[in-house]
Amino acid sequence: MEPLYKPEGVEERWQETWEAEGLYEAHADRGGPTFVIAHPPPNVTGELHMGHALQLALADTLVRMKRMQGFNTLFQPGYDHAGISTQNAVEKDLAREGKTRHDLGREAFEARVWEWLRLYGRTIMTQFRRIGASLDYRRERFTMDDDYVRAVMRFFVHLYEKGWIYRDNRIINWCPFHETSLSDLELVHVDVDDALSYVTYPFVDGEGGVTIATARPATIPGDVAVAVHPDDGRYAGAVGREVVVPYVERCVPVIADDEVDPEFGTGALKVTPAHDPLDFDIGRRHALPEPTVIAADGRMNEEAGDLAGLTQEVAGERIIAWAKERGLLEKRESYRHSVALCERCESRIEPLISLQWWCSMEELKKPALAALEARKVVYHPESQHRFAADSLENAPDWNISRQLWWGHQLPVWYCPNGHEVVAESEPEACAECGSTELRREEDVLDTWFSSALWPFATLGWPDDTPDLRTYYPGDLNTTAREIIRLWENRMIFSGLELMDDVPFRDVIIHSTVLAPDGRRMSKSLGTGIDPLDVIADHGADATRYGLLKMSSTQDVRFSYGAVEEGRKLANKLWNASRLLLNAEAGGVGLRPKSVEERWILARIDATRLTFEESLAAFDFSHAVQSLYRLTFDDFCDWYAEAIKPRLYDRDEDATATALAALERLLRLLHPVMPHVTEEIWSNLPGRESRLIVAAWPEPDESFAPDVGALDRVQEAAGIFRRSGVLVELEGDEQRIFSAVVKPERVQANGNEEAERERLRKEISRAEGMLANERFVANAPEEVVAGEREKLERYRRELDALGG
Repeated sequence: MEPLYKPEGVEERWQETWEAEGLYEAHADRGGPTFVIAHPPPNVTGELHMGHALQLALADTLVRMKRMQGFNTLFQPGYDHAGISTQNAVEKDLAREGKTRHDLGREAFEARVWEWLRLYGRTIMTQFRRIGASLDYRRERFTMDDDYVRAVMRFFVHLYEKGWIYRDNRIINWCPFHETSLSDLELVHVDVDDALSYVTYPFVDGEGGVTIATARPATIPGDVAVAVHPDDGRYAGAVGREVVVPYVERCVPVIADDEVDPEFGTGALKVTPAHDPLDFDIGRRHALPEPTVIAADGRMNEEAGDLAGLTQEVAGERIIAWAKERGLLEKRESYRHSVALCERCESRIEPLISLQWWCSMEELKKPALAALEARKVVYHPESQHRFAADSLENAPDWNISRQLWWGHQLPVWYCPNGHEVVAESEPEACAECGSTELRREEDVLDTWFSSALWPFATLGWPDDTPDLRTYYPGDLNTTAREIIRLWENRMIFSGLELMDDVPFRDVIIHSTVLAPDGRRMSKSLGTGIDPLDVIADHGADATRYGLLKMSSTQDVRFSYGAVEEGRKLANKLWNASRLLLNAEAGGVGLRPKSVEERWILARIDATRLTFEESLAAFDFSHAVQSLYRLTFDDFCDWYAEAIKPRLYDRDEDATATALAALERLLRLLHPVMPHVTEEIWSNLPGRESRLIVAAWPEPDESFAPDVGALDRVQEAAGIFRRSGVLVELEGDEQRIFSAVVKPERVQANGNEEAERERLRKEISRAEGMLANERFVANAPEEVVAGEREKLERYRRELDALGG
């Protein structure tokens, strides 16, 4: 049996070696061009998931290649503090002890969080090492580090002094479980079944009324108007009159507003400004009052009268029963609609008017929009560039405050005389009246407020540091599309505002990896796949290869087959290297004498160019497939088999050339499969440095004329393996064919005429397809190119058979 490459132990050993020797770390004294990847800081309490694994495979492939090309690379590691997630985890821990954070107080609770993180946090960086990510681990940063906190405070004060930060009562997304505001981007939407209740609001001045349809009858006590579309003729006589709100019997006006949808329900909308975003906008336009009837815990509050303390469900049932008794309930019908949930606890979100801190986006976004329009930053694929620009153009003011205890507490202090002091550090007295009785704002900043500074706060900003001058701006960021608005765009406008330059030039928005059945990966659904399990079963190199092959501009189903292909590739390379290393070497050097030697060197250089071009276009799938063909087919099957007789004859020139070719191949493969390549490299004669810092292969056109030297032999092999028909070959072509194909081992009696006829039919079919203008115009470019390639191959094979 052939020896198997077993990654267990090898991967861990090389990871430890690279780290101990500092081989993949950035060196400011290295000089030359830089290449910087702004890797998203993971949740400090998080674990590696498939999205992380894909992201790391993409980024690490690029940074390893750039490092080998002589760039001074920086692949920055670190974490964000994950305000809500971390606080929630610690509060659950406290609940098991029968305590709440209020039992501890804020200072003791924060100390408890730090202790909890010491025990349970930061495990994800160890998991990053498992996949071979060559982050500069000695530079690990945390958004709660003292220096990073100083940067966050500087950013807040800067924006406040420019007049872009303000405080206002506006409608927000409220999580009744965490009791904090959330952004639109921190929600998930699910379809639920509710009842749509049609309730009549009687006219104050006579018979009849206006019937509305609502899925939330519990909010009726907060109604301050009924709105209709100004062009809706059904209500032309109602506008300007007053109706009575059921249950609370409040008199409210019927108003006209363009935002009302005449097609929904009855076309009449109950307006509850405190509990619906659309109603809030209508209410502000019409200067309506904003009574709040739902409390922070999601139950009815004191303004709801005798409903106070009830759940919304019970309160709604009481209101509907009241309306039914008085003949005001017209009907109820099933209603399926989308509702927002907190992405962390899955509680139903309450739209509430709340006093919050906001950052105006009006001026802040303009330079970022200009940068996207000028393509100073380019999102890949192009559809995501358009989405990023559109989402920035339409970005609402940013709710930056959260009602938590864990995070960056706002640098705002209040004095008893109603003054407000904003400063980077705690002031001794009020700047306006001199009072020393200052109370700090309890809210903390949105986690993404601090993450927006990641590309430069990790390099020492606001100080002018050598690292900042060397590594800013960076080059690349890679992430998932759901984070474009949360993080990518915010880094761009923050970098332009504070550093006067964009933080990176390219953003790769990678595909979402779905479960094999096409559903989204989810632990709760039972569809999640742990990448650490895949690594344990197949190895990190195979997992990286498989993820890169799967990657595309479209969402992709996870394929164990692609990972298994990577494992087979590693094993094939391992066996071929054993063959070469077991031969008696006369050193390592290019001393080619045969056509197959010149051919493999030409193929290696041609693949180098293809690989570089593919990565330049961020086409990772085709990049790794080109390496697979080079390694599995060209090097291991054709070249190694063709030179075996010379290796067995102890031909030192053949061995030296083979090891030199293997050396070049390992350099190309290393960014994708770092562990197996490093292991083989370390066993080559005369190794003085690790592969991770070896030089990338230089272009070498000296063997280019021989790049097609084996075409006829390979086509003859294809014909023979398919049909059993032998093509007449001579000289080196016959020698190579015999050594690789070994036709004498196959009992074949091919029908040459039948094979010619088959090829003629294939040629006719391909010619017909390519003559079809609609096919050429509408089919994907690679499909058309594939048909052209097949047509040329069929013609060559027919010629080879004298067709």
